[in-house]
Amino acid sequence: MLRWLPALILLLAVAPAAQAQFGPAGPPSVGVVEARRTPVTELSEFIGRVEAIARVDIRARVTGFLEERLFQEGSEVEQGAPLFRIERAPFEAQLEEARASLASAEATQLNARVALNRARELRSTGAGTQAALDNAQAQERTAAAGVLGAQAQVRVAEINLAYTEIRAPIAGAIGRATFTPGNVVTPQSEALATIYSQDPMRVAFTIPSRTATELRNRYEGRGGTAAVVVRIRFASGTTYEQVGRVDFIDAAVNRDTDSLLVRASIPNPVRQGATAGEPGARELLDGQFVTVLLEGAEPVNAITIPRAAVAQDQMGFFVFVVDAEGRAQRRNLRLGRSTAETAVVEEGLQEGDRVISEGVQRVRPGQQVNAAPAGAPPRPALAPGQGG
Repeated sequence: MLRWLPALILLLAVAPAAQAQFGPAGPPSVGVVEARRTPVTELSEFIGRVEAIARVDIRARVTGFLEERLFQEGSEVEQGAPLFRIERAPFEAQLEEARASLASAEATQLNARVALNRARELRSTGAGTQAALDNAQAQERTAAAGVLGAQAQVRVAEINLAYTEIRAPIAGAIGRATFTPGNVVTPQSEALATIYSQDPMRVAFTIPSRTATELRNRYEGRGGTAAVVVRIRFASGTTYEQVGRVDFIDAAVNRDTDSLLVRASIPNPVRQGATAGEPGARELLDGQFVTVLLEGAEPVNAITIPRAAVAQDQMGFFVFVVDAEGRAQRRNLRLGRSTAETAVVEEGLQEGDRVISEGVQRVRPGQQVNAAPAGAPPRPALAPGQGG
């Protein structure tokens, strides 16, 4: 025990000398930035799906053998373009049969009119009876009805014959053909193919009702839906160059998800370098999942600070600001849409506040700090009692 005593005495003697040489630690050095208002593009993100505005299933209207497919699968077709052809011969025969029935009915009607005129002449001379005239009139009316029925049958046969050539009801991209030539198709068969309109397309997305209320309050004084534009980002991370506009907001909130359906129309022109009408000539496809970016059409002035200055705990987001006495004070924040580099402050800061952005981890509330502009070399700390 006694052999450690000299070392202990030496240590106690050196400590006051070291304290006198270096002095006690001063306030921590921190870098500050001034909170300023800058133009900010407001942005909200949602998950959405691209939809064709018009989507038509092509179906057979008559029963028959599928003779021919007249389009390239995946290509674009014009409205009225022929798509499929069903065997015509049976329907042509039915039309001829209907026309023959019409000719027979017209002949019967002509004979009935002759008989009616004869019965009228006989009745006017007193040689005929009223009963014979009434009977002739009834037969002429029956024959006239027979002509109308035969004419209707001819019209039905003509319509069925026209249905043997199936044409595109809208312009758009056509998908794969369900049936190949040689199959029998009927009106009960599944769709032969589907056409999707191409330009413009529609993107549908849902917004939580709380977020929808916040967006409404934010934009209704600036033009409502006219104050926002819609962009979409693909799964690859690239952003689509065309801009859309909101054209539909559902009138009711979904009770299961507490969300509101919104749809926007967005152009879908032919890609640069692609040939119109060929498969894959446009970027947007029906059913495509995308990220929907709801942007303010015009930037707004908002208080921004570096994102690195913002900390978070169980009470939410906060920063430290340097007050007039050089002390660090905590400020709780409500942030708007921020990026990895910049935080948009909606509540908690005033323009001109000095916010600590460097050395935040060394600061405690109410602590005296040695503040300098962020990025500048730190000033030497002054120990208590030193002037400067």
